[in-house]
Amino acid sequence: MDNIKVGQLILQLRKEKGLTQQQLADRLNISNKAISKWECGVSQTKGY
Repeated sequence: MDNIKVGQLILQLRKEKGLTQQQLADRLNISNKAISKWECGVSQTKGY
């Protein structure tokens, strides 16, 4: 999958769970900026 598709999937699943980017970031122990980059397709996930 490319970065855009992965980002769209993360966004979709996050919204289905009713989570904000900050809430998801807190659960994964990463920054909300990383979540934002993933959802925009700017950066890849690193297997977190």
